[in-house]
Amino acid sequence: MKKIIYIVLDGLGDLPVKELNNKTPLEAALTPNLDRLSQKGKMGLVYPVERGIAPESDIAVISLLGYDAHKYYTGRGPLESFAEGLDIADGNLALRVNFATVDADGKTIKDRRVGRNLTTEEATLLAREINSKVTLSNATFEFKNTIGHRGVLVIRGMHSKLSGWITNTDPAYGREGVFGVAKEKFENKIVQALAMPEYADLPEAKEAAALLNEFTEKSHKVLDEAAINKKRVSEKKMPANIILSRDAGDHLPNFPPISGLYNMKFGSFVQMPVEKGIALLTGMEIIDVPSSSGHLDVDYPVWAKIAVDSLRKYDGIYVHIKGPDEPAHDGDFKSKKDIIEMIDKFFFASLIPLIDLKDFIVCVTADHSTVCAMKAHSADPVPLLIRGGNIKPDGSLSFSERAAKLGSLGEILGRQIMPLLVKFARE
Repeated sequence: MKKIIYIVLDGLGDLPVKELNNKTPLEAALTPNLDRLSQKGKMGLVYPVERGIAPESDIAVISLLGYDAHKYYTGRGPLESFAEGLDIADGNLALRVNFATVDADGKTIKDRRVGRNLTTEEATLLAREINSKVTLSNATFEFKNTIGHRGVLVIRGMHSKLSGWITNTDPAYGREGVFGVAKEKFENKIVQALAMPEYADLPEAKEAAALLNEFTEKSHKVLDEAAINKKRVSEKKMPANIILSRDAGDHLPNFPPISGLYNMKFGSFVQMPVEKGIALLTGMEIIDVPSSSGHLDVDYPVWAKIAVDSLRKYDGIYVHIKGPDEPAHDGDFKSKKDIIEMIDKFFFASLIPLIDLKDFIVCVTADHSTVCAMKAHSADPVPLLIRGGNIKPDGSLSFSERAAKLGSLGEILGRQIMPLLVKFARE
């Protein structure tokens, strides 16, 4: 049986960009290593969750691992909070949050990510201020920063359980049932959390929304007075003076172990809390990722070697690389193209010589399209490449959105990929 290397490049997909001669950043990028894999493999297009959904990474990753997100997903908040070591009992309200910047009116958002230059060290000090100075009327809470501007929040009612069926305070994301979805257009103002319309009369949802609004208001006052933020303002940087919350949930998902589904042992090589949470809850073992040096030409070759070395222990590994997503959220198509080129030049160029492709199935795809023109996720499909083992090439010439449309794998859903990889591994 062949071993599986399943690589997901976060936010890889895109739409044509005029300044790139009407090519996507992937199509414009120089990717000789990915192109060679494509020429010896099969390609297709993937709707990570289903057609018409612009997914967040969480429901996309759940789907890409072969699970039905409609059946198992309980919100991003519980996944990330669990990954960060916070206890999530049934009836606790767990949310994914961002530090952000608001104007003096306390409502108009100047930047949803504090200019992307809030350090983890600064965020840690701000989290300490929130935890020590904010108190809620009928609840306790834990607030924890994770990476940069990101964090998690768990609110625990003192007298009753809370419901996750509430709307976001972050205007950039909405909810379709339990799924969080990126909005193409939104007003850049803080939104009051409410019980979702179908749960408008549920006391646990109304209480949860009221507590989140109370937390948002009280933490804003603390952050506005924080020494770290005054220092940032003196340095001409944006203050991290508001917390935006989204993707609430009130219990952890109950995934069947992935080892039982496929009779294979999987390791997971991931960077972000949400992917770590999913890996842990599906029974995948975490492969330690070295802290980033800040230099991708140094990091990517190290990651490639660790990935291959870990396959001595596992039947397959899931590798999630954040790279292309962040510049796309900033609308920076040039940087997205550059990062794709670096992934090819330093990760794939280091990975491929370390393996005999006859003994491996290599899959490369994405969790969603992050469209530079929108600065947001879209419902567009993403390219899929599968190479190795006994797979016969289908005539694909390059790894790109256009080439993927012509591939023999056709159009499939994310949850169909893992069974396909297992099938190829057993042939």
